[in-house]
Order: sequence, then C-alpha cells, then structure tokens
Amino acid sequence: MDRRRRRTAALTLLLAVGAWTAMAADPGPPLRAMRWMSPEANLRNALSETPTECLRPPQTPRAAQAVRIGRAAFRTPLLLGGQAARAGVTCESCHRAGRGNPDFQFPGASGPPGTADVTLSLFSSHRGNGVHDPRPITDLSGPRSALKVAPEDLSGLIRGLIVEEFDGPEPPAAVLEGLVAYVSALDPAACPHAPSTPVTLAATMTDARLAIAAAGTALAEGDPSTANLMIAAARAQLGLIDERYAAFPDDRARLRSADADLAALQAAIRERRPDAAAQLAGSSSGLTTLETRLAPREPASLFNPKQLARAANRRLPPRAS
Repeated sequence: MDRRRRRTAALTLLLAVGAWTAMAADPGPPLRAMRWMSPEANLRNALSETPTECLRPPQTPRAAQAVRIGRAAFRTPLLLGGQAARAGVTCESCHRAGRGNPDFQFPGASGPPGTADVTLSLFSSHRGNGVHDPRPITDLSGPRSALKVAPEDLSGLIRGLIVEEFDGPEPPAAVLEGLVAYVSALDPAACPHAPSTPVTLAATMTDARLAIAAAGTALAEGDPSTANLMIAAARAQLGLIDERYAAFPDDRARLRSADADLAALQAAIRERRPDAAAQLAGSSSGLTTLETRLAPREPASLFNPKQLARAANRRLPPRAS
C-alpha cells in the first residue's frame, strides 16, 4: 500500500471511529435505528412501517423450524458480535424484512443512503481494507441472480459475513442452517400484494414468541447454544418495544423484568439446570400477558407514527397513496 493509500485508510478509520465515539457519548434519537438512518428518510416508511416479507411457506416441520431459527437470528445483534452488536446492528438493519433498506446510512460505513461498506475496518479485522468503498445493499427478496451466489455456496457466504465481515462468533450449526433456510425461502414470487405493513406492538411481540418457540424446540433437541441465541433474539425484540415505551416507566419496568427473566433462563440453559425446559415453556405465555398489559398505551407510545415524529422533532410526511 503506497503512502497516499495509507493516509486515506487512516483517515477513513479515524472518521468512522470518531462517528462511533460521538454516537456513544450522545444520548441520541428516540430509536436507536435512527442512528443509521438517512436524515432525509420518510420517518413513517423507515420506522413505523416495514416492507412486507416475501417468505415462501416451509413445506415440512423441520424446514419450518429451520426458517424460524434463521428468521430470529437475522434479527439478533448478538449473531454479528463485535462493534455491530454493541451498536444494535442486525442483518435486518440492512435487509428490512429480508428486503433492502434504502434509508440505511451508518456513520463512517455508508456513502449515499442504501449503501454499506462491507470491508470496513471498524467492524472487521478480517476484511477491513482501509478503503471507503460502500456498495448498494442487496434486496435479498429480489431476483435470485442479483445475489450472485450459487445455492450450494450460500452457507459459506453467510458464515463469512458473520465471522469475517463482522468479527462475530462461530454460529451454531443449526443457526447457520437456519439462516440459509430463511434466505433461501425469500422469493419475489412470495411477495404479498401490500408493499408494507405497520410496525406494531403485536407484531414485535409475535417475533419474540416465535423466537421462544424456536428456543424450545432447539432445547428439546439437545442444542443449548441455539436455544440461547433464540432467547437472545426474543430479548432483542423486547428491547425494541422498550425504547418505544420510553415515556412510561412502569411499562418499561415490566419489560425489563421480563428481559431479566429471559436472561436468567439463558443462565439456566448454560448451566444445564433440569428446570430450564419448564421455565422456557412458560415464557411464551408470559410474553402474551405482558403484551396485554402494554397494549392500552400503544397509541401513546412511539409505535404511533405521530408520537414518534414528535419525539424525533421531525415532520411526518403524508402517507403514500
């Protein structure tokens, strides 16, 4: 690398680390995802609605479990590890509902909105090249040819993204298999007619319960590592609800109590305690009860687009017709 390229590499890394430090010191916007969202983004489309998922239904119970695992892991910061996990970044951050994200603009990692530098030294000690070269984010639910990878190579690609691009831990075999199953099940032919769906308390809590269900099956199959990552996925969903209920301390206390219970459950699984399975079996109904307690305040929470716009001090664009 010549002197000019070394200076460029150093400056790029310095800017990225500077942005990261500023993010850590600044209490920031009401929702963490706004840290990596273009300032020009339509707030409703970016945070109050999500693209509809183009997910082809699994044909067997085993395939359904694999897709559940992969879908939950896709939405879990812990999967990526390192700096990405600390920031709360997930696969879903760039590929909302398995699609793309035209509003993604992470400080130091993006150029124009909808791009990301996959060789950024801030995230990767393996693939960091010291050059700021962001690329457009791929729509995983688009034409298969756009992925530019053969089906048989998908497992190696996804593992490389986790372990090398983000310096994440080696994923459990069932998690890697699940991610391959989930991405493979994304199909443009399966896209619903409606282009988007609202982000709601019910939908977020449903994702938490689906992760708990996947954890239960994994634990029953003698796979505690996958079960623990699935519980981490459920906890991540509770975190997304928590930040939208910032104005309600009592509701946040309930959410954090539920999160603490799940953390204790993870410890029980790691310690191979005999009561772990029974605790896990009751977790889903506990989340349903929690949802019932939270639901009355949802209209006043940041799940309401108008409340979110006020909290973010941004004008809410009109809903597209």
